[in-house]
Amino acid sequence: MTQSVGIVLVSHSAQLAAGLRDLLAQIGSDSVPVQVAGGTEDGRIGTSYDLVLKAIHAADHGNGVVIVPDLGSSVLTARTVLEDHPSPDVLLVDAPFVEGALAAAITASIGADLTAVATAAQEARHVPKF
Repeated sequence: MTQSVGIVLVSHSAQLAAGLRDLLAQIGSDSVPVQVAGGTEDGRIGTSYDLVLKAIHAADHGNGVVIVPDLGSSVLTARTVLEDHPSPDVLLVDAPFVEGALAAAITASIGADLTAVATAAQEARHVPKF
């Protein structure tokens, strides 16, 4: 089987990002390369350029990467990384963190391409909870 699109979870909290990665693995997307860039290198709340860049490289297995940020500076940090290291195969999506990551992982796990995975993440914004 061809390797799926990778996913990078960018969060201010290492624990939040790791917990979401665990959730994605438990719902059956453990075949999807999911990397986290949570918090700072020294364990504080915040975002890290270097952690985002490393996570992108680790998640990229040849079919592209979708980046799902939580909020605020995680978006700015991911944008800065992409400006410095542009790649048509790495997409930053405007999606809810949990729902978007879940939709992306499920879509990637069935072998969808980069555009479909990014679209699924973004469309999660419009799915009502009840």
